[in-house]
Amino acid sequence: MAKIERQRNSWPALVPLKDWEDTCTTVHMWTQVIGKIRLELSPWENHSWGSALYVSSKGLRSSLIPYNGFTFELEFNFVDHSLEITTSKGISRSFELRPMSVSEFYRKTMDILKKSGIEVSIFTRPVEVEVAIPFENDTIHKSYDSDVMHSYWQSLLQVDRVFKEFRAGFIGKSSPSHFFWGAFDLAVTRFSGRTAPKHPGGAPNCADWVMEEAYSHELSSAGFWPGAGLGEPAFYSYTYSEPSGFQVSDIEPKEAYYNKDLGEFILPYSIVQSSTDPDATLHAFLKSSYEAGANNGKWDRLALEKNL
Repeated sequence: MAKIERQRNSWPALVPLKDWEDTCTTVHMWTQVIGKIRLELSPWENHSWGSALYVSSKGLRSSLIPYNGFTFELEFNFVDHSLEITTSKGISRSFELRPMSVSEFYRKTMDILKKSGIEVSIFTRPVEVEVAIPFENDTIHKSYDSDVMHSYWQSLLQVDRVFKEFRAGFIGKSSPSHFFWGAFDLAVTRFSGRTAPKHPGGAPNCADWVMEEAYSHELSSAGFWPGAGLGEPAFYSYTYSEPSGFQVSDIEPKEAYYNKDLGEFILPYSIVQSSTDPDATLHAFLKSSYEAGANNGKWDRLALEKNL
């Protein structure tokens, strides 16, 4: 019982999105700045995987980015609340994360890059958002609640750990557990190995070819996001292309439901966090929603999974 209690307490309670939406939107734009730097300087990888960020022991990091014979890494530190750059030449620089506009964050980021010997030009219009103000012009979004961001990062640590455990059971093509700055979500995706119908595109301020390439093959994707459009942090799971019978499948736990507007199964984070065994609750959601897609879509599960 003590072990379960310690596990539950490691999953922080999160406030409703309305209580930190300004901070969420601001930090979302900050992560797009960093993600676009990685995208610009790194080799292209399928499904935009080469541009994602990763959960770290301090926050979110870019992983190593190549530049003119050396490498560097950018990291959001949600413990000491700073943006940090380290290079393979031994250079370390940082600036404080505090309430500041996206334009100021963009300027400070480019400044520490330049001082570290890195010159890069990025496409400064945000993607996958309805209101896309170029970073250098965005003086509207300027909130930062350090306590909330620390708690959100703490939740990402737990989610990332379970996502990695879930990924380990699949021997087919699978993404890592990674953070997409376009939609501000942590996601892990499994693939059937078969091609999928052409994606219709239509994501706001995102070229259709990006979505077409991202969904070129059948997939089952699960993720975690603050809940934009929903109102509370939550987990999602969907299958593309969605097979017949998917929406009416029995999903665990009982609090999970299919959201027709989003086209996804949804499980509120609060259900996981407040359960007696959060890990088991989340695993049940990931497993049952994946199986709903794989079974109805007639995936070759014997070939794709270990210990089936």
